[in-house]
Amino acid sequence: MKKVLIVDDAPVDAQNLRRIFSDAGWIVQVAPHGAAGVAQAQVDPPDLILMDVNMPGLDGFSATRQLMQNPITKGIPVVFVTAKDQKADRVFAQMLGAKGYITKPYTDEQVLAQT
Repeated sequence: MKKVLIVDDAPVDAQNLRRIFSDAGWIVQVAPHGAAGVAQAQVDPPDLILMDVNMPGLDGFSATRQLMQNPITKGIPVVFVTAKDQKADRVFAQMLGAKGYITKPYTDEQVLAQT
């Protein structure tokens, strides 16, 4: 089974993503903020990371930068799932090495298409 790590500080958003991936047969892990996501990915590397941008402490961009600089986690695809819909944010995500960028609100199909 494939494993996804959802990094999102909003419980409702994390729960919705959890449902989408559970229904699709994935093992789902959730981290409530960027630092927890980075730590979790190092201990138990997932096949995919869904990353929010706006989070307290270590935001999604900074967390992704750390993941991409770590030999253990640099090969894990990161898809941003965020309300930030500015072109500059999308470009920055690409520069960080993100595999995808989905803006909220989204459909189940949009999320699963990134897998």
